[in-house]
Amino acid sequence: MFVLRPVREDELPKLVALARTVDGSLTSLPLDEQFLEDRIHDSLRAFSPRVRKPNGEYYLFVLEQTVTGELCGISGVASRVGGFDPWYSYNIQHEKLVHKASKTEREIAVLHRHQIHSGPSEICSLFLRPDCRRGGSGRLLSLARFHFMGAFAGRFDATILAEMRGYIDQTGKSPFWEAVGRHFFEYDFYTADFLSGLGNKEFIADLMPRHPIYIPLLPPEVQAVIGRVHTHTEPALAMLEAEGFTRSNDVDIFDAGPCLRASLAEVRTVRLSRPAVIRDLTTPGHDAPFQLLSNGALNFRACLGSLLTHADGSVSLAPEVAAALELKPGGNVTCSPLK
Repeated sequence: MFVLRPVREDELPKLVALARTVDGSLTSLPLDEQFLEDRIHDSLRAFSPRVRKPNGEYYLFVLEQTVTGELCGISGVASRVGGFDPWYSYNIQHEKLVHKASKTEREIAVLHRHQIHSGPSEICSLFLRPDCRRGGSGRLLSLARFHFMGAFAGRFDATILAEMRGYIDQTGKSPFWEAVGRHFFEYDFYTADFLSGLGNKEFIADLMPRHPIYIPLLPPEVQAVIGRVHTHTEPALAMLEAEGFTRSNDVDIFDAGPCLRASLAEVRTVRLSRPAVIRDLTTPGHDAPFQLLSNGALNFRACLGSLLTHADGSVSLAPEVAAALELKPGGNVTCSPLK
């Protein structure tokens, strides 16, 4: 069984071990002990009972394999992007050009550098070890965050942002970065993305293009990847779109990956979630469908499991599921359908 919970203070060695399983570079899980230790401390502060509204807190969840105690993945939520660390993107705007004498009208798509200092909440930092990608673990890792956000909506903005990884070609290069960013910054795409992930964003303000970029002036093969996701990101995109996320006019400033937005209250997992009182601990029949289950507490726990629902709305849980959620009969469990 897998259980999603907040990262603990003593789990730096486990996070480092998880980072060593990453194939290539991942900004959300770099092999940098100081960065990961800072992330743990940031998350511990975020889960404080004293937090009442979004002020840029960073919540880090880990996916634990209950039998071995190993960490199989991470996912995060930033309560608000911007602040002292601006959030940058390219905003796609359309300019209408008219020449009345020749009866000519043109609408040109233009990239405008955009920065946010007090933005929406963001779901981020998703990574799942390849050998753990089974039995709905990816859905648990991604969607359980919405149970927590729905239970503590005051800690988050009403709007949620999700940056999707942009297209990378078969040579491992980002066509958009090679056509745009590479001319202004001496490092390759992965270095720029890594530095930004560590919070070193001054170079974006100082070096990246300040003036609008007319998209038709870019090579056709570069225009084609604006708003396109990495091949490996396509399942995550489909899952978020099924949750109610839609594409915005913003794309990532480095690889032009799409930026999705949704209303927290309208996210499917939040909208369809319901609390239920646990009547007893009984293993449901094999025909009972798996659901996303959580304890709705700051000491958050979420897992996949089936329920036996009674006529009065109360439910029965399997003992191992209740143990994973740290719940007992008489307590409340939050449940929602997986799909």
